[in-house]
Amino acid sequence: MKGIIFCKRTVKEILRDPLSYIFCLGFPIVMLVIMSIVNNSIPKEAGMKIFELDYLAPGMAYFGLSFVMLFTCIQVSKDRTTSLLMRLHASPMKSIDFIIGYTLPVIIIALLQMLVTYTAALILAAVIGKSISIVGILLSIITLLPSALCFISFGLIFGTLVSEKAAPGICSIIITISSMIGNIWMDVDQLGGSIQKLSKALPFYHGVKCARLSVAGNYSELAKPVIISMAWALGLYILATFIMSSKLKKDVQ
Repeated sequence: MKGIIFCKRTVKEILRDPLSYIFCLGFPIVMLVIMSIVNNSIPKEAGMKIFELDYLAPGMAYFGLSFVMLFTCIQVSKDRTTSLLMRLHASPMKSIDFIIGYTLPVIIIALLQMLVTYTAALILAAVIGKSISIVGILLSIITLLPSALCFISFGLIFGTLVSEKAAPGICSIIITISSMIGNIWMDVDQLGGSIQKLSKALPFYHGVKCARLSVAGNYSELAKPVIISMAWALGLYILATFIMSSKLKKDVQ
């Protein structure tokens, strides 16, 4: 109950910032439209499928989750800067209450963000005469939840360890890495070599793959990327919980 109450407070704080609406809801839609226009200007002979709508939409749904990390990080670091967490930790609230209070709001935002992105993709598909499976979209949203938890964990970790001013810069590095070698903007499978190996060693590639396989209906290939994404999500969340709990106890002492 304490965690839920803190969750409501976190939601109000996030919604007060207009950037939440711009980056979480507006930016993925704008990028989806722009990249679809770019795709129309690419000759079919080039054989580039990465900007095809049924391939692009899952990538954009994943890319949008990276901004969830940014808002989580900023909110946690802001609360640390104002000493709110120190004061609340002296109350009967436990570390798990703080974790729940920060996690649930951004999980909800992540779900809304994916719904908005895919709804825009369906509308765009209808306009240009393409079809996207609604069942595939729903499955994609489910398989993207571990990826959302990964980004939330990064936000909790960075928000706990760095200052409010440094938080956006650190998060922007992760956003850039996830977009470049996560198979969103460039096909790392075609590049091969060290870039492909590095990409597969990180969770971003597998999260994007989960989303695209789901939308494409390639369910038989889903097991491996889903397991890898879930393993990363669980590991990072445990690490984030440990770091945040330790830091709170240290600050109070």
